[in-house]
Amino acid sequence: QVRLVESGGGFFQSGDSLRLSCVASGSLYGVISMSWHKGRQLVAEIDPGNQKSYGSSANGRFTISGDFGKKTVYLEMRDLKPEDTGPYYCKMKDLYNIYGAAIPSEYWGQGTQVTVTA
Repeated sequence: QVRLVESGGGFFQSGDSLRLSCVASGSLYGVISMSWHKGRQLVAEIDPGNQKSYGSSANGRFTISGDFGKKTVYLEMRDLKPEDTGPYYCKMKDLYNIYGAAIPSEYWGQGTQVTVTA
């Protein structure tokens, strides 16, 4: 079984900054990608080579970082705006399933709510 737990959400005002964290536990054998999503929309993604990509909502204000050895991923969000409001989920892609079979798998956390007021 794999479990992803996000934290760091809450209520913020415009202009604030925050850091979301996601820690995974369980049977992960070959994580090739860690990402953050607002709803199901990609916000940012990172691979083991530290290559990063961002969705349009990041808009130069967000930074993803992660530690694949610790199966932890972060999202730094600066200059928050009301349109950043929403549930944020982390996702991890693994080359293997929970039984160690070479079947690519994806795992999602339960999400953390970010609410930004003007």
